[in-house]
Amino acid sequence: MGGGLGVGMLFRTLIVSTLFVAGITSFALSSCTTAAFDTPPQSPGNLSYLDQKAEQGDSNAQFQMGIAYESGVGIVQNYPEAVRWYRKAAERGHSGAKNNLGAMYAKGLGVPQSDSEAMKWYLWAAVEGHPAAENNVGFMYASGHAALGEGKAPSADPEEALKWYRKAAAKDYAPAEFNLGMSYFQGVGTAQNLSKALKWFHRAARHGLVAAENQLGCAYEHGRGVPQDYETAIKWYQAAAEHGSVEARRSLDILNAFNAHSRIEPQTPTPEPLH
Repeated sequence: MGGGLGVGMLFRTLIVSTLFVAGITSFALSSCTTAAFDTPPQSPGNLSYLDQKAEQGDSNAQFQMGIAYESGVGIVQNYPEAVRWYRKAAERGHSGAKNNLGAMYAKGLGVPQSDSEAMKWYLWAAVEGHPAAENNVGFMYASGHAALGEGKAPSADPEEALKWYRKAAAKDYAPAEFNLGMSYFQGVGTAQNLSKALKWFHRAARHGLVAAENQLGCAYEHGRGVPQDYETAIKWYQAAAEHGSVEARRSLDILNAFNAHSRIEPQTPTPEPLH
């Protein structure tokens, strides 16, 4: 269960309600592969009114305009416009906009891809206590892309990643709780501790994080850190499948088929007549 933590995620802040959107996340763990998918942004409603407020300098309206243009919800998708509005809001001190602007640089959407620019904006939001940004800073360290300055070879710092994951997890931020669980599960940046891993997976699953639900299903199916329990595995796979995990649906189908086969009563052979 050793090996590096395979992570690929960019977390964005959603509209008004301070919900968070997770970009596709993939963790490879022997036979268990989990994925967390974006939660669709909510419609911003009256865009003309929102645009008016944004033009007047309202940082939250500017932030929401950025989300609208990035997601294409309620308006034609336009990454450069998303960047423009995120930057306006970020320059007015909006932490969510700083985090999302970092994500645009990390992915190269509407701007040239730049790890150093991504890290700059993530850190700016993270030091202000923004949990999605703290988690993203952790990911940048975990993936080896945290070093400021272009042209540097990736160099992971799992201990530093763990520090930032803990900051965000302490705020009940589910993706960071999951990443912390994976760090303990694989022993990356810390000693392997399956009981701690399962604790963090359960905390993340409590928030409905599909990756955590799927990972719990995998843990119970294979008896990793918990006694093997197919019924509990099915429960968690079912939850993940209902939240859109294709991988969980496959695992669920396999377990259900296995259970159906194991419940078949063996036939009693018919005795041959005596001669």
